[in-house]
Amino acid sequence: MQSCVFCKIVAGEIPCKKVYESDALFAFEDVNPAAPTHILIIPKKHMETLHEIQDADKELIGSIFVAANEIARKQGIAQEGFRIVANCGENGGQTVFHIHFHLLGGRQMQWPPG
Repeated sequence: MQSCVFCKIVAGEIPCKKVYESDALFAFEDVNPAAPTHILIIPKKHMETLHEIQDADKELIGSIFVAANEIARKQGIAQEGFRIVANCGENGGQTVFHIHFHLLGGRQMQWPPG
């Protein structure tokens, strides 16, 4: 998608601090971190919201959580714990309309989250 900021990051048109990449996924540091470790994990396939996930995407979505575990280990937060957040739609707090998962860690998370 031409105007999608995350698609532009994946394409290398916008610089980022990449922490992970596979054939299907891309992960990078959030530019406005909400925790000491704040990584965004995105599918390279453009989908605007979680509502677009289909049965055919089960493996892709599962791979996000496998990647999150690997990234958490490499970032040194796996042992203490971390949080994964996905926002859906405007009322859910989604600001970039390309599905993405926030991997947050490096501090004690609070509940409720917001």
